[in-house]
Formats: sequence, structure tokens, C-alpha cells
Amino acid sequence: MIPVAVTAEEVGARIARVRTRIERAGGDPAAVTVVGVTKGFDATAVHAAVAAGLVDLGESYAQEMVTKVDAEEAVRWHWVGRLQRNKVRQVAAHVALWHSVDRAALGAEIARRAPGAAVLAQVNTSGEGTKGGCPPGETAALVADLRAEGLDVRGLMTVALRGPEGATACFRTLRGLADDLGLSERSMGMSDDLEAAVAEGATMIRVGTALFGPRAQGAGPAAIDG
Repeated sequence: MIPVAVTAEEVGARIARVRTRIERAGGDPAAVTVVGVTKGFDATAVHAAVAAGLVDLGESYAQEMVTKVDAEEAVRWHWVGRLQRNKVRQVAAHVALWHSVDRAALGAEIARRAPGAAVLAQVNTSGEGTKGGCPPGETAALVADLRAEGLDVRGLMTVALRGPEGATACFRTLRGLADDLGLSERSMGMSDDLEAAVAEGATMIRVGTALFGPRAQGAGPAAIDG
């Protein structure tokens, strides 16, 4: 990973622009949690975010999280990437909210390493095989399985199709599922499609490049944490 320098002033100005986008999309900036995704950025981004007042930060790679967790004590770390079961033990002690729990076996491993952990069930609303998540029709069963493991299921998460119409349809599907299951949290929307997500009731958006700028070369795709 090539370090990317970013200042608190830059991050603060970008957070303000993101919150303006939320408001223009019909959302309440105070009610939508902005999760700043620091994947591909070094610890200077963590320091800059906290100095700018942003303490909800997300990671997609276990080793990156491990190298950053000691940077700032104030951070609430979110796991926002696809996760192999054998990586859970590396990050379990640091994660405040797991966004991408897409199968019962992963939930069981999280429960073993972090009993009672707060989680979101990931739903594949796009139908694309390259994206994680359970099929929409299996959401209730996954939520039940996660609860049976003693996990605190707060809501649902999804990654949308590209393009405004496809994104809106995906977000609307997630909103309907969350409503049907009585779940309050909806983690949906990234740098490019947050307006559509907010319009459909997002309570959390996962934003990387809109806050920290372009990722370093080799940082990997921003498939679920843009």
C-alpha cells in the first residue's frame, strides 16, 4: 500500500460536502451515519478523520485494520468487506459493527470470537454473482440464524447495481426487507450512489473516495465501500 497524505482540513471540507449531498437527497445529515472507509489509505487518514470529527471508520482488509486500530482510540471500527472465516479472529476484538455477514457459518465464527456482536446481514439485491450477500428471499432465514447464534442483528446491508435506476431498485428492495423484518439499520450507498440510497432510507453510507480522495494504486476494488 502506498501511503496517501490527507489533512484534517481536507477531510472536514469533504465531510461537509457529503452531508450537503445527504440533505439535498432528502435525508437528515444528523440521522445518517457516514462511515469513512480508510481502505487503501494509511494511518494519516485515520488521524485526519478523527481530527475532523469523523469517528466511524471502515475497513475491508484484516491486515490493514490491524495496522490502524491503535492510531486513534476514539474510532468505532466497522467491518465493511467480504470476510473469510479464518480472518475473523484477527479483527474480532476491534470491530464495533460487522456490515457484511452474508452466511450463517460466518455469523457462527463471529459469535465464537465476539459473543453478542452487532451485525448487519448482507443481501445481494443486484443478483450479480460477483457481489456477496444472501438472496433476498433468504434474508429472514439468515437473520434468524444469526440471532440464534446470539448476535445482535441491527439491520441489513447491500451493494447496488451501477447506474441510478438499478441502484434505486436495489436500495428499495433492501428497505422493504428491513421494514418487513422490523430492522432499523440500512447500510447502503457509497460515494457514487449515496443520493439514491438516502432517498430510499439509508441510515448508514460507506464512503471512501469522497472523503479521502483516490485510493493508492494496488488498494483493491471499492466494490462495497466506495
